[in-house]
Amino acid sequence: MATDAKTGSADESRRAPSKADAPKAVAHFTPGERAARGKAARAEVPRSSHAGWEAAPNRPDPVELLEDQARTRLPELVPIRYGRMLVSPFTFYRGAAYVMSADLADGVRTGLHVQLCGDAHLSNFGFFAAPDRRLVFSINDFDETLPGPFEWDVKRLAASFAVAGRDRAFDESIRNRVVTKVVREYRMAMARFAEMRNIELWYTRLDADTIVERLSNEMTGKEMKEMQADLAGVHTKDSLRALAKLCRPVDGELRIVGKAPIVTPIEDVLPDAEQDHLEETIRRMIRTYRRTLPRDRRKLLERYRYVHAARKVVGVGSVGTRAWILLLLGRDDGDPLFLQFKEAQASVLEPFLGRSEFTQHGQRVVEGQRMMQAAPDIMLGWERIETIDGETKDFYIRQLWDAKASAEVELMSPAGLEAYGVICGWTLARAHARSGDPIAIAAYLGTATGSIRRWRCSPRSTRTRTNAITAHCRRRPRAAASRSSQASEPCSRGSGWPKGSRESKPARRSASTESTPPRTASSISTIAGSRSRRPCSSRWSRSPPHGPATRRRSGALTRR
Repeated sequence: MATDAKTGSADESRRAPSKADAPKAVAHFTPGERAARGKAARAEVPRSSHAGWEAAPNRPDPVELLEDQARTRLPELVPIRYGRMLVSPFTFYRGAAYVMSADLADGVRTGLHVQLCGDAHLSNFGFFAAPDRRLVFSINDFDETLPGPFEWDVKRLAASFAVAGRDRAFDESIRNRVVTKVVREYRMAMARFAEMRNIELWYTRLDADTIVERLSNEMTGKEMKEMQADLAGVHTKDSLRALAKLCRPVDGELRIVGKAPIVTPIEDVLPDAEQDHLEETIRRMIRTYRRTLPRDRRKLLERYRYVHAARKVVGVGSVGTRAWILLLLGRDDGDPLFLQFKEAQASVLEPFLGRSEFTQHGQRVVEGQRMMQAAPDIMLGWERIETIDGETKDFYIRQLWDAKASAEVELMSPAGLEAYGVICGWTLARAHARSGDPIAIAAYLGTATGSIRRWRCSPRSTRTRTNAITAHCRRRPRAAASRSSQASEPCSRGSGWPKGSRESKPARRSASTESTPPRTASSISTIAGSRSRRPCSSRWSRSPPHGPATRRRSGALTRR
């Protein structure tokens, strides 16, 4: 854990300003000049140059990159990370952001920079509760955030849909259509954001009520009830639920229950010799973190007292980094607050895009999240500590559970994957428009239908050593679903949200009509896959492609 709080707090920013710290003048260009910049970038780096990818002759071995990344992680947890990555090609992709960053670094660059998520795969999007307690949809992982060329995030997102489609055994025509819909929605949304007033863009967000409203006429009564039940259940995943699931009373005091190696109480992690300093260490950490909060949030945190802590293994790519959960109590045992202290290491983008302007990586994550996310956690903060062995570690802090949910990719039909791709494409464009120049990016991407490019990898791009370690997870191809879908067309400027479309009869398909645009299936699957349309459930029961734990619920949302 930690023995002392060091630098990296908000106090550093309160020192007397020097001339070197004086704010620089901000250049303001006309919309025409900004559009010209985008068109100039397009002339220098044609859009077609993004359509393919070939491995560089000196390409680093992907496995060696992962081993290099593991050197800064807890060695006893690294096997868990590899085990989670080995479940399927898609889970490997989730944990291989460093590998893809190395590949992107050898490609072309537009020079149009935004605040990158750095790991914008489709599972890093989801629902969560905004400060006004409405459920919103946005990006929810910023461990790798850093400024860089906008297309890196777009390619990471598009490739994740291609890999997910292959993992779901969708045929190539479906995968190409899904990827095309993702990048098309990004392009069209960016064009709409380029026309908005700056303040209007800043307030724009996508909430669950908007999704339900837009699709209410396209669902049956049963489907609407199922979706509303899912969303209502998300609201219950908060600190009270964490208290019931993770804690039990011990000697009259609440304690986090151990479930090694996933959850390990702090007294089982630290040596006995450190137990005398444990309480003071934790309180010192909380005080250091508290100084990075706005004054009103600081006052809120001061109403809670520390009770217990445990180490918790989270995610796929993050496994091996230090992550702790802290239980704090307010007025009584029924007023819990769970905080997650998660280690922030250098972004996987930094070897290729340069170091962050923030020397404290926890602050890098928090500042990036505040820039990109629709409604950041009110308890976001950071701190730097010195561990028992003398190493300095950066952390960022947030609430553990605050009504979070993500789509279950493993249950998605082709229609569901397409619709979810449209949502993610819109959301990524909004995040980029806040931090970058939407007019320049929109000018680069163009507005004509013919300018749409299928940003997909060539067949050779997937022939790496990763195939050998994920081969056991591959499944035989199966016939395409009888009902396929076509991406919804965006609505008018303002909301930027795609309209639903009416249900139609299943399209007849043949070898000669494989690329015929499909029709949209009207159901809950247009959000994230339908309960009633889980394909091939009997085969899953015989040989689950993602392990038994991922099939516990039949719904479209995973509360996490």
